[in-house]
Amino acid sequence: MIWKRPILLNELNGVCAGSLVGHLDIKLTRHGDDFIEATMPVDTRTRQPFGLLHGGAAAALIETLGSVAAYLCADEKQQVVGLELNVSHMQAVTNGQEVRGVCRPLRIGRRHQVWETRIFNQKDELCYVGRLTTATLSAES
Repeated sequence: MIWKRPILLNELNGVCAGSLVGHLDIKLTRHGDDFIEATMPVDTRTRQPFGLLHGGAAAALIETLGSVAAYLCADEKQQVVGLELNVSHMQAVTNGQEVRGVCRPLRIGRRHQVWETRIFNQKDELCYVGRLTTATLSAES
């Protein structure tokens, strides 16, 4: 298992409730030894004017999962900050659906972590792939 902190999904969702994460209704739903998952609806909050999932909303889901995962892999005296985010669009997702993001590490180093998130539609088709690179800062930084 890669996690250094306890994973309490209800608590993490509660912390996120008063932020962009809560506004977009991103919900952390599952975790395993090396992954964390979340869902997000495609609705008036997350779609673009043509009724498809907005790329920025997909990016928010990718950054949320990567940031939470990086936090969970850091020691209690460390802080994690984002350095780079990129997103590739594979397939459109239409209004009224829910997407599921699955985040796994590509690298967990002492100073940097790289997380890949794949976003799937309700048919389990790959729609987005994103990568978040984070820096791990010590308390002295």
